[in-house]
Amino acid sequence: MTQDRIDMYIMTNQKYLPAEKIVFIKQKLLEADESKFQLVSAVEFKDPTTILLVSIFLGSLGIDRFMLGETGMGILKLLTLGCCGVLTIIDWFSVQKKAKEINYNNLMLVL
Repeated sequence: MTQDRIDMYIMTNQKYLPAEKIVFIKQKLLEADESKFQLVSAVEFKDPTTILLVSIFLGSLGIDRFMLGETGMGILKLLTLGCCGVLTIIDWFSVQKKAKEINYNNLMLVL
């Protein structure tokens, strides 16, 4: 796989992935063959900014956790109104990092 193609992929998707793991992702992409790169290109990422906005406006209903695939925490937040707002405020600061980690884990499953 060419370096230009990998750089273009990283530039396009860097906002969806943790910044500290970009170098590792580049290395794994260099080792991958062409068929793997086609699979990697098909991976859909969750947008951390969208999830943050959902968390701000609908976080006490647990919608942000449902979007991340954390059904148990989503139900807990829904039934307790975000644990009386405490868990909602915590999520405002941590939901973007969680989304990026989920995106990274999905990418590593393909690689």
